[in-house]
Amino acid sequence: QQHVVSERGNLDVFAVSMSSSGQCVHHLMVRNGQVTGSKNYYPKWSIVADKPDLMSAFLGQFYLTGRRRDIPDESLVSDLAEADALTEAIASQTDRHYRLTSKVRGQRAKWLKLAQTNADQALLSYVANRQTQFMRMQSLQEALHLEQLPERLECFDISHSSGEATVASCVVFDQSGPKKSDYRTFNIKDITPGDDYAAMTQALTRRYTRLKENNGIIPDILVIDGGQGQLTQAKEVLSELQLHDVYLLGVAKGETRKAGLEKLIEGWSGAEIALAPESAASHLLQ
Repeated sequence: QQHVVSERGNLDVFAVSMSSSGQCVHHLMVRNGQVTGSKNYYPKWSIVADKPDLMSAFLGQFYLTGRRRDIPDESLVSDLAEADALTEAIASQTDRHYRLTSKVRGQRAKWLKLAQTNADQALLSYVANRQTQFMRMQSLQEALHLEQLPERLECFDISHSSGEATVASCVVFDQSGPKKSDYRTFNIKDITPGDDYAAMTQALTRRYTRLKENNGIIPDILVIDGGQGQLTQAKEVLSELQLHDVYLLGVAKGETRKAGLEKLIEGWSGAEIALAPESAASHLLQ
């Protein structure tokens, strides 16, 4: 909720939450005395021992590395180690007086409490989602009779407007869920309008040639939105690139295109796979 308060100024508010399953830093942005936005971060540092160390390491990266940020007049933090050195380093990035504080009262204390509540709730949700995703991966492993738990899935689909402006999309999932930073789109060129097979061939060739040349991560499972025709193109590309260890799976929509009624096809053999619509594996593929 937005509240107009007597407090003025521009602040960043940070709170950290930690558990044995992960950690979360919540960033609350206050501008002109009002909360204007927030964001959760989930650092993967395993060497950090406690909340103050995590906060110090996070703030150092947040303000001092990467893209230049709008540094406010003050940052409020729930926990902190080595405050003096960090304050001096951040202050050197701005021409204004800068403060880094953790002990506050009044409205500042309320903002800090709000950030802490958000951090705690976000971490609970994050851990729960990871557990759900892990269960879905296990279900898919069982359904496809895989020896190991899949670590990475990539799915390709082709779209166009009346045969023109053909685009291939690639979405990526790992054991934590969607990995949106790895999503890609491919503008398809020099094909016959409406030729989805040629579009699929071009997209897969561009994707996996680049990954092989740059030692990129090859998925355990490649999901193709389509039936035998699309799978044939995928098999030819993977064979040409000698990626025979990739599990190839086709998802052909039924006549009603209703979720859960898709036909699953094992790409290399062409065998159909029966999967209960209510199963966790089915939900993951959907």
